[in-house]
Amino acid sequence: MEILGFVMALVIGLSLGLIGGGGSILAVPVLTYMFSYDEKVSTAYSLFIVGIAALLGGLKQNKSSNVDWRTAVVFGLPAMVGVWAIRQFLIPVLPDVLFPLFGFDITRRMGMLGLLSIMMLMASYSMITDKKKMKGVGIRKFNYPLIITEGILVGSFTGFVGAGGGFLIIPALVVLADLEIKKAIGTSLIIIAMKSLMGFFLGDAIQMQIDWNFLLFFSAITIVGMFIGTYVGKHIDSNKIKKGFGYFILLMGVFIFIMEFFIKQT
Repeated sequence: MEILGFVMALVIGLSLGLIGGGGSILAVPVLTYMFSYDEKVSTAYSLFIVGIAALLGGLKQNKSSNVDWRTAVVFGLPAMVGVWAIRQFLIPVLPDVLFPLFGFDITRRMGMLGLLSIMMLMASYSMITDKKKMKGVGIRKFNYPLIITEGILVGSFTGFVGAGGGFLIIPALVVLADLEIKKAIGTSLIIIAMKSLMGFFLGDAIQMQIDWNFLLFFSAITIVGMFIGTYVGKHIDSNKIKKGFGYFILLMGVFIFIMEFFIKQT
């Protein structure tokens, strides 16, 4: 199972290289089901893996002038605060059982992974549909209040489920910051790197024992996969791959929901 887990680390990197995102959302289920880490550790390690991969991808996008640094800072700083606050103050104090519901106990694990499964369903829809058709709604002014608010919300969401949330950030940048889609994608990678690494190093890395050998090895495989995907992506139609991977994310989201809310209840 662990060997399969490291193969999935390569798959995560391949998706990042081929389609620019999406695969990082698989990090939490891979760490949870294939390496048997609990939900706190899985989401923490995912923040590091997602952050490093997004940083490399964002720096590459910056070379092509596809990063709007003003937007990255205005959106990224509140997002960093959001993810740090969740990892520092909320996650450590969450009880094992959050609340009872219809005779069942909704556990912390069910809450975190259940929300992740919903996020995966939303991400799969974003990947299956064509984001290049996305357009703003007539907002031509840089909307500071809404960008800051969105940053805090997305950062908090990331802190709870351990995923980058690019499918939430990109539409916000198109609509609220009036960025065209390529620049929105590049800017989102920098934002994801900022908030994910902030949450990990100033939250989880301080509070828990980190298996650095495992984490760095897993991340290295992901990065290798990303470079392979970047090379292969120059010679194939990445849009078809993105839709296929979107359906895979959809199946994984359904699998997690069934595992946590039905199978583990029996």
